[in-house]
Amino acid sequence: MEEDDQKLLVRLVGRNGRRRYDPASKDRLVSACLEPSVSVSRLALEHGVNANLLRKWIKKGTETQSRVVIANPILVRAIAWAKVKTDKIDAAVLAKLHASGFLPEVWMPDEETETRRRVVAERTQLVSQMTRLKNRIHSVLHANLIPPYKGTLFSKRGRAWLEAQPLAEDQRRVVLRHAGELDRLGGELAQVDKSLAQTALQEPRVKRLMTITGVNVTVALSIVAAIGDVERFSSPEKLVSYFGLNPRVRQSGDKPAYHGRITKQGRAHARSMLVEAAWVISGVPGPLRAFFMRIRDKRGKHVAAVATARKLAVIVWHMLTKDENYIWSRSALLDWKLRKLELTAGYPSHRGGRAKESAADYSNKSVRESERETIGNAEEVYRRFVATWKQQSPKGRSGAAHEVRRS
Repeated sequence: MEEDDQKLLVRLVGRNGRRRYDPASKDRLVSACLEPSVSVSRLALEHGVNANLLRKWIKKGTETQSRVVIANPILVRAIAWAKVKTDKIDAAVLAKLHASGFLPEVWMPDEETETRRRVVAERTQLVSQMTRLKNRIHSVLHANLIPPYKGTLFSKRGRAWLEAQPLAEDQRRVVLRHAGELDRLGGELAQVDKSLAQTALQEPRVKRLMTITGVNVTVALSIVAAIGDVERFSSPEKLVSYFGLNPRVRQSGDKPAYHGRITKQGRAHARSMLVEAAWVISGVPGPLRAFFMRIRDKRGKHVAAVATARKLAVIVWHMLTKDENYIWSRSALLDWKLRKLELTAGYPSHRGGRAKESAADYSNKSVRESERETIGNAEEVYRRFVATWKQQSPKGRSGAAHEVRRS
């Protein structure tokens, strides 16, 4: 670029601090990024803009001209391990790989999917911060040998009990500061949950995944945001691998394949959401609980939770690709979850009205027991089905319990 074009002109800075750049200078920067043997990251650093923002500008500027390909850095290791490494050599290697069809591409999500991922990540950070503050308050109480509160510590009654405890002035100040920060983060979390609930009500895939007992709106929306377009996964194994729930496999020559622990390469947050749903499923009746207990009796509960999460990923792929609800769905529980979702989104409450909605059926004990009995029968059928299976694994096959870690 010329000396006069090195600066990216800013036209306006809003009240929120966001900058509005000059369109002409943006076009010049995008054109410079499209030149051969040019590092986009270096240009972004030189012009003081985020590399992801610059990538969006390139994508918008080349929609009608050419297709921008983003390589997977984990799979393109020939560049990272090269002894002679320059931008020109790296660009040439990427061009050769792309021309031969061996360049591993990264799927780029659309704007809607990126927004969902950002909001889900924001909620995860808020929950993590609140958990850290609660642990600090518990640590202060534990250090002063104060017995734990019998109830919910961070409720109104728990807060009154917390303020009445005999603590030193500096520790009392720390506890009250953390409690005030919890209130502030709780308000922000409520706003994020309201936004997520409004998004979920407009997304039929989220409602479809909520038909699985044990999957709430947070888990369903996290999975949908991570998947994006499910059509890019040609098989459920591809989706399982994307979540990092597939086992490591080592095989060479005529030796049998060795299966180890899961790879954990992929969407870590979606994987954790599936594992959390698996733990909830382990406590409610259904075929998935029978599957969890079968694995638990052989390998332990932690391995069983991961195996159930993998089974859930397979079920999710079939449900989304075939546009079908979960076959063992509980209708009263689903109506109750959807109604709770509407209230979180800000819909008016109908409490006290004469006409009862379908969500009120879940408050009837007989309805709940009837649904649990029906699902329990399906669980028993699964138990009888797998009872005749061989208890021995195939000859020459080892599992994660016998994996030898390499130093």
